[in-house]
Amino acid sequence: MPTPQEEIARNAAESTTALNPLMGGINRQELLGAVAMMLRSTMTNPVTTAKTAGKITAENAKILLGKSDRKSNRKDRRFQDPAWEHNPFYKRGMQAYLATQEHLNEWVGELKMTELEHARAKFVMGMITDAMAPTNTLVGNPAATKRVVDSGGMSLLKGLQNLYTDLTKNGGMPSQVDKRPFKVGENLATSKGSVVWKNDLLELIQYAPTSEKVHKIPILIIPPQINKYYANDLTPHTSIVQFLLSQDLQPFIISWRNPTKEHAAWGLTDYVDSLIQASEVIRKITKSSKINVGGACSGGITTATFASLLAAADDKRINALTFMVCVLDPKRDDSDLGQIVSDGSLEIARKYSKRKGILKGDDLARMFAWMRPNDLIWNYVVNNYLMGEDPPPYDVLFWNNDTTNLPAQLHSDFLDFGMTQPFANPGKVDIAGHKADLTKVTCDSFVVAGLTDHITPWKACYRTPSLLGSKNIEFVLSSSGHLQSLINPPGNPKAKYFASAEIKPTADEWAATAEEHAGSWWPRWGAWLKERSGALKVSPKSCGSEAFPPLYAAPGKYVFDE
Repeated sequence: MPTPQEEIARNAAESTTALNPLMGGINRQELLGAVAMMLRSTMTNPVTTAKTAGKITAENAKILLGKSDRKSNRKDRRFQDPAWEHNPFYKRGMQAYLATQEHLNEWVGELKMTELEHARAKFVMGMITDAMAPTNTLVGNPAATKRVVDSGGMSLLKGLQNLYTDLTKNGGMPSQVDKRPFKVGENLATSKGSVVWKNDLLELIQYAPTSEKVHKIPILIIPPQINKYYANDLTPHTSIVQFLLSQDLQPFIISWRNPTKEHAAWGLTDYVDSLIQASEVIRKITKSSKINVGGACSGGITTATFASLLAAADDKRINALTFMVCVLDPKRDDSDLGQIVSDGSLEIARKYSKRKGILKGDDLARMFAWMRPNDLIWNYVVNNYLMGEDPPPYDVLFWNNDTTNLPAQLHSDFLDFGMTQPFANPGKVDIAGHKADLTKVTCDSFVVAGLTDHITPWKACYRTPSLLGSKNIEFVLSSSGHLQSLINPPGNPKAKYFASAEIKPTADEWAATAEEHAGSWWPRWGAWLKERSGALKVSPKSCGSEAFPPLYAAPGKYVFDE
């Protein structure tokens, strides 16, 4: 059984910072506007408001008399303590909270608003009612109250220390992870390799082979510009890099520079141009005219743009493509978060980052935390402050809190994807110096999505095959959330994935025919890559080449930029 801290960490890891093009347009002002709208509705819809108030009063009276049979959802971790069922005080408090939450949500649903206003009001009400939970207070949390007694009050003192640290050193947000046990290059990102080329935007890392022979065609991994590349090389057991090496493949990876205000003008065109240069270096080092390419999340958008540009130039250097948890055709109704975004909010977000020069990683992480407040805020308020526990040491959360910035122009370019949907309109929209058209990308492709991914929902990821001109496409659905679907090494007894022999017209049709497979999807991907990586040859004795000698050892220098 996992400890409460381990469970908190695992749940938080399902909600790692990432970028869907529409999410960059969520802004505080419009959410505050939704609150004002609800307050006005209490005046303009007095009958609806009075009816809701009556329901809350009537049910609370029933609860007070002990006549309510309302229970919490068994999956709601907040109310797992036996006191919520057996102690009359706590039981009534829980019932009153759940009743109020339900009736307030019903009230929002009955207000006369537009669809966009309703989506925002529902989202804001969820934030409000989550904050109202009795578990977020010392008096209302039986486990925290018991901890005070058992510790002789020391848990309160430790909680105050944690609160002070977060107020002074963590921007007022509760810390999600104990960072002390981790150090990049020592116990994270330890795979042996070298930076073999760099420019202002990126470092190109080549990894040293671990076998006597390697496949001729190398693979380039393009990570997101959000956070740092070493999610692909956390620990030896969870390292995608180590897995690729074990398959006799030649992995290269991009380590993006963490931009500052002086790099505000860096846009998608600059990033793609740098990838073209990096791919040239890879081809010269490996003496392979072809390369395989994989991209995840916003790195998948960059990968698609890179592939589209090369196809437009009739450049066939890409042999096979992998897209991991990325949405290339974002739509507003893909998720609850997408439904609260408008063209106006996207423009507000664009102007904000343009004024600042960058979209700060800390700001983006804070926004994501409030998107999932129970997992990313209130769980930690309880653990760190009420229980007086340190946040758990967890490598995924250490990486997630090692934030990076987005240059204003790149942020703007990603927002454009949400507005113009270039890949859904082939040959009509200019991006990175060409008319985007993935129908000209005809190489074999492998697409991975996460079943419980709320950032890049799997049904949105499933639209990718229909955008590509490839005739041979495999779609795999991993059983976890956004990052956990990718960090999914063999050996996890809970891992599973779904796959089908063919691509169907819709995601639901595909799901109806997909077969469940126990274990990680990595071996399936590895076999797919090996078939498309050419013949085996003798492994190179060292990284780089005479023309591109190693500059310094992996994990490089850009990964340490703050």
